[in-house]
Amino acid sequence: MADIFDVIADTTRRDILSLLLDRHSSAQGTSVSEIVAQLGLSQPTVSKHLKVLREAGLVEVREEGQHRYYSLDYAPLEDIEDWLIPFLSVDYAGEDDDASFASLSLPEQAKAVAGTVGKVAADTTHAVSNAVHAVTKKLQR
Repeated sequence: MADIFDVIADTTRRDILSLLLDRHSSAQGTSVSEIVAQLGLSQPTVSKHLKVLREAGLVEVREEGQHRYYSLDYAPLEDIEDWLIPFLSVDYAGEDDDASFASLSLPEQAKAVAGTVGKVAADTTHAVSNAVHAVTKKLQR
């Protein structure tokens, strides 16, 4: 299996993940043809990248006849989160700085990125909790 960092290093794969994140509320998933149309890529190119993402565990596929529907799987992103946290918190001195941290004026783009990171972190935590619950439930049987 490829290293998760190698997998997400590719811009096209990150674009696919972003598209799937935007559509994560869709219960049925996103079809390959929708991804092709949204990203303006060829079907073989999208399929090649989806295969890499699937092998890395970043996407799940649901087959319905000849159609494939993809959805995002957040669990492998925890490795990235674990690696990033020490870098993101290196200048944070602790709870005493909460007030000064809250008073920082961030550019709109930074606020949007922070919101997205927070949402992905929350969704990842939720997905991991669900996975642990499902595994625990299976082991109890």
